[in-house]
Amino acid sequence: MGKLKIGWIGTGVMGNAMCGHLLAAGHSLFVNNRTRGKSENLIAKGAQWCDTAIDVARNSDVVFSIVGFPPDVERVLMGEQGVLAGAKSHSVIVDMTTSSPALARKIYDAARRKSVHALDAPVSGGDIGARDATLAIMVGGDEEIFGKIRPLFEIMGKNIAYMGAAGSGQHTKMCNQILIAGTMIGTVESLLYAQRVGMDLNAVIDVIGQGAASSWSINNLGRRIANHDFSPGFFIKHFVKDMGIALAEAQSMNLSLPGLAMVHQFYIAAKAMGLEDLGTQGLYRVLAHMNGVAT
Repeated sequence: MGKLKIGWIGTGVMGNAMCGHLLAAGHSLFVNNRTRGKSENLIAKGAQWCDTAIDVARNSDVVFSIVGFPPDVERVLMGEQGVLAGAKSHSVIVDMTTSSPALARKIYDAARRKSVHALDAPVSGGDIGARDATLAIMVGGDEEIFGKIRPLFEIMGKNIAYMGAAGSGQHTKMCNQILIAGTMIGTVESLLYAQRVGMDLNAVIDVIGQGAASSWSINNLGRRIANHDFSPGFFIKHFVKDMGIALAEAQSMNLSLPGLAMVHQFYIAAKAMGLEDLGTQGLYRVLAHMNGVAT
């Protein structure tokens, strides 16, 4: 694939590093973010700032977006000053936000009416995966377009998979988030137990993180908990959003997911405690508070 004119909307915790990899690969980048300050490091490296999403689209052959919530996705891509309003015929829109499968299909249909291609391509791997370009990227949309965009995905991630028609990337991400919800409660309760009996948390992780209990959560977020680091690789408020989408999708299918519903409530408690801007490992502080354990 030759060098492209690429648009990027959303330069937060994840998007900044992901956009940076494309810039480092020699592509021309046109960036937009709600606050320009979070794009200044990219602008300093050669990215061009655009005041609106429509301006990003007018300058780009491919536009990536990774923003916060489904209403943000809809505004950025489908609003009056959104990407679709300025997208070139036969250009490609790739939304990497974790959003609803229904919205992904709506964007796909709207894009198709304008002779524009759309992929839903949420990611997993957190800030570490974004920084190290090791993200898992799960993609829905037309397989032919996925094949054309894959070289760009390979700049940002390692485990890249085409999952099916529009919305399938988002459905796969829901499976991912449901599993993470379960492993996060297990990670937190395991380390709370270790702390209560006076053990060194890092020493515990050294052992259990290599056996049958091994998971990304214990080996990465568990380390952050052990080191009293609750900074966000992925915000609690965004995880609450993701779990809400999964629960709504499950309800529409008459599917009962009691484990997910329980963890969702604990994270709602985190928001009530004012912890929504912590990383998802901040769940530890919720359960520690319930048990009178100092953090």
